[in-house]
Amino acid sequence: MNTATDDSSAIGIHWQAIDTVFLDMDGTLLDLNFDTYFWTEHVPLRFAEKHGITLMQAKEQLYPRFHAVVGTMDWYCIDYWTHQLGLDIALLKEEVDHLIVVHPFVPEFLERLRGVGKRVVLVTNAHMKSLDMKMERTRLAGHFDAIVCSHTFRLPKEQPDFWRQLQESEPFTPARTLLIDDSLPVLRSARDYGIGHLLAVEKPDSRQPPRVAEEFPALRSFRQIMP
Repeated sequence: MNTATDDSSAIGIHWQAIDTVFLDMDGTLLDLNFDTYFWTEHVPLRFAEKHGITLMQAKEQLYPRFHAVVGTMDWYCIDYWTHQLGLDIALLKEEVDHLIVVHPFVPEFLERLRGVGKRVVLVTNAHMKSLDMKMERTRLAGHFDAIVCSHTFRLPKEQPDFWRQLQESEPFTPARTLLIDDSLPVLRSARDYGIGHLLAVEKPDSRQPPRVAEEFPALRSFRQIMP
């Protein structure tokens, strides 16, 4: 019998009906704890130090500015926040890069996908500087047939036109494509475009409670969907 803590129960993926697998990075392949800590604690700390204010005052100033652009290209852009905050965001990320961690069973899952002949593509909203840093830290880049950064299209994955542009540069058959992502807005956008197989991530951040994603099957562990 499966229990709430059992992460080994399989999710019904019909691999014979899938040619291409699109994988998000932050919160899907990588523990979102790095990004959560960076934006909610580390940036406010450095902002407070720069302006001679308390950490609480920094958070009160910064959090509304963050929330105002969530889901837009600006939210994901290191250069935007460097300019807006007067902080070297790329350098600040390096200060806490020890928190960058790969979720369990990810390397094994990626190896299995390649082993059964699936095209494996990393599709991320992360800025190129962040992407490069995380690939260097995790050594995952070699597992992908292609790596796509939404900044190339100047559109986040939340926008329907992103998928149209992606298909022009990375041809795929939507009905025979699987997307795994921790963002519900991204999954909805992909669903609207016609991507036929969609999985949410139940626990993007290992230090936060599981998320409820009733619209989509939720992945607890990559062990559940090993080909």
